Amino acid sequence: MNPVTPARTVRPGELWVFDFDGTLSPLVADRDTAVLHPACRDLLDDLAQKRGLAVAVLSSRSIDDLVPRVPLSRVLLGGGSGLEWRFPGGHRVLPGDRAEARRDETRRSLQAILARIRRFPGMEVEDKLWSLAVHYRQVLPDAAPMVAPLLDELRNTPGIRVFDGPCTAEVQLLPSVNKSFGVRRLCRLLRFDPATGRIAYAGDDESDAVAMRWVLGKGGAAFTVGGRIRVRGARAVAGPGDLARAVREYAGLPPRGSSAQGEVEA
Repeated sequence: MNPVTPARTVRPGELWVFDFDGTLSPLVADRDTAVLHPACRDLLDDLAQKRGLAVAVLSSRSIDDLVPRVPLSRVLLGGGSGLEWRFPGGHRVLPGDRAEARRDETRRSLQAILARIRRFPGMEVEDKLWSLAVHYRQVLPDAAPMVAPLLDELRNTPGIRVFDGPCTAEVQLLPSVNKSFGVRRLCRLLRFDPATGRIAYAGDDESDAVAMRWVLGKGGAAFTVGGRIRVRGARAVAGPGDLARAVREYAGLPPRGSSAQGEVEA
C-alpha cells in the first residue's frame, strides 16, 4: 500500500475524523439518498478552514460514492474504511494491485453463501467495492429467527471480518482493514503524530468503535452518535445535529446558523 505523502500536504497539529452514515448523515432506508446534515456540513467547512487542522470523512463506502456526498474541497475523504484516500486538490492514494487481487479472490470465495442470502426474502447484499453490506431491515418478524444462522455462517467464514451495524452486517473483504486501520493510515500519510497533536473521532457503529478505542488510547477524544454503540471515555450524542453542536463546543468554534437547528432524522 502506498505510504507516500501527497505533495504540498502540510503536517497538521490537529486531526478530526468523522464517519459518514449515521454520523454526519441521518440513517435512511435507502443508502443512495443519504446526504450531509446541514449542521454537519457547516461544521466540516468551519473546521477545514482552521489553520493547522485537518478534517477527514472516513467511510466504508467507495471513494467514488463518497466524493459527491461531501462536496467540500478542503476535506480529506477516505473510502473503503481508509484503503482509498482523496486529498484536497484531487490527489488520490489507492491500495494497489495486490490488494485488489486479494479483494477479488475473497469475493469469489463468498459466492455460495451470498447467493443464499440474496434468495432470503427481505435480505439484500450491497457491494461497496472493498466491503459488502448485508442488510436485513426488511426481513419480516416471523422470518427473523432464520437470519441469525445465515449471519453466523458468514461470520465464521475464513478470510473475512464482519462488523455489526444497524440491521446490517458489514463484511470486510480484507480482514485487517477497519476504521482504526483507516485512521492510522491517514496519520502516516499526513505525518501526524497523535502523541503530540490533538486527534478526535466520531462514529456510530462497531467498526467506528475500534477506531475510537485507538484514538482514546492516544489521549484523543471520541463521540458516539445515535446510541448504537458504547465506548468507555467517548461522549454520546443523539444524532448528527447534536454531534455538530458538541464538536463546535469542544473545538472552540462559534455557533453557526444551521448548527442551532433541531435534529432532522429519518
